[in-house]
Amino acid sequence: MNQKTTLIKLYHLLVSADGNVDEREIAAGRQMIKVEGIPEVDFNRILDSLKKRISGVVYSECLEELKKLSHDDQVRCIAWLCVIANADGFMDKTEWHFIYKLYHTELALQLDEIMKKQKNLIGLKEKSSLHAVL
Repeated sequence: MNQKTTLIKLYHLLVSADGNVDEREIAAGRQMIKVEGIPEVDFNRILDSLKKRISGVVYSECLEELKKLSHDDQVRCIAWLCVIANADGFMDKTEWHFIYKLYHTELALQLDEIMKKQKNLIGLKEKSSLHAVL
């Protein structure tokens, strides 16, 4: 498994965490795959396969995969989750608990590092959106 597959799994778990998949979260996911260079067909194929699986099993796999990634890739994945969770204007409590458990409890990452990466990703996402309009 690579970082991109892990990122797609995390995206799936996050957007379904609060039971409400918002269009803005979907749009942020589309920007994420553009920035990360993930083909849309692969993204959709993996998402479709995840819908048939038990979320607890997918979570366990993600955690195992995240722990094998470099520190920088871990921070990047969590930062993307923050960007997506905030895409609809606020972070739902369920989404926050999911992200917090990953970065703080499971991976022991620093919030300030994640916030810096999140700002960088927002800039990349906006740049990607601008190119799509032009």
